[in-house]
Amino acid sequence: MADFVLYGANGYTGRLTARMAVERGLRPILAGRNAAEVGALAAELGLEHRAFGLDDAAAVDAGLAGATVVLHCAGPFARTAKPMVDACLRTGVHYLDITGEIEVFEALARRGAAAEKAGVMLLPGSGFDVVPSDCLAAHLKERLPTATRLTLAFRGTAGVSRGTATTMAENLGRGGAVRRGGKIVPVPAAWRTREVDFGRGPVTVTTIPWGDVSTAFYSTSIPEIEVYTRVPDGARRMMVATRHLGWLMASGPVQKLIQRRIQAAPAGPTDEQRATGASYLWGEVEDAHGRRACSRLRTPEGYTLTAMTSLAIVQRVLDGDVHPGFRTPSLAYGADFILEIEGVKREDVG
Repeated sequence: MADFVLYGANGYTGRLTARMAVERGLRPILAGRNAAEVGALAAELGLEHRAFGLDDAAAVDAGLAGATVVLHCAGPFARTAKPMVDACLRTGVHYLDITGEIEVFEALARRGAAAEKAGVMLLPGSGFDVVPSDCLAAHLKERLPTATRLTLAFRGTAGVSRGTATTMAENLGRGGAVRRGGKIVPVPAAWRTREVDFGRGPVTVTTIPWGDVSTAFYSTSIPEIEVYTRVPDGARRMMVATRHLGWLMASGPVQKLIQRRIQAAPAGPTDEQRATGASYLWGEVEDAHGRRACSRLRTPEGYTLTAMTSLAIVQRVLDGDVHPGFRTPSLAYGADFILEIEGVKREDVG
């Protein structure tokens, strides 16, 4: 039986993950829509490949044949997750992806009962989105079981891939999101700022609609959740501007212009940028009595970490460590799962 299917293997993160998989002794079947690109990568790495799109259910089922698990790396996942999940439920293949999109997490959570009945694990967000932050949230809940408020923040030191940029562009004008009373509620883009110390002194961070607004609730049951990131001043001003010009940013002509610029940019961080980069995460919980706990994480650069964590979860699945139904990383493998990844350090600071 094949190790696993890596779908979207010809994308930036897919290529990185395929190469790391081979280095770790895994033999993924590389897959994607572009037969020429997927085939060339497979030939380079000495792997099997399959070419299929997600608009043909029979083709997707055939593309997953013989696999235990699929690692889905072809976003934007708001468009691509459903047909792949549908196929996994039909064929009994476990589903992983690297999304950070709130709507995808929520959609898959609603399919948890169906997945459990089918004996299939649905674990979206198996990369930088959201493994480190989800494990940090679960760790903080263990430190303060009475917590009612969770605040998470992160920053990176490298750029973003074309795929990430495309997802960000498609969401321009949609505003932000937080959790209040256990419900996800919309807020304006760049709704709040605050100071956070990732370990090198305070920096200003801004609210964003990150995946943990969804997943951290399932992992911790904490009803009040906000997520922040470090945003350059110019980018934050643009986020604020979308409160009034979101309709324009979402229009066809502007989206086409943005996409042309994205495609003209580098595919993602260089190998050197990834090797020398790092990501920093901070989290704090508070309960109704004002008690608090604060912890930090330092991890490898985000795309490198995505390949590392997603492959670690793939290996868990291949080893039979499977939990059918909808799962977050920490629900499946515990708050300390992130500490199994080389180069990750956690610090309790309050």
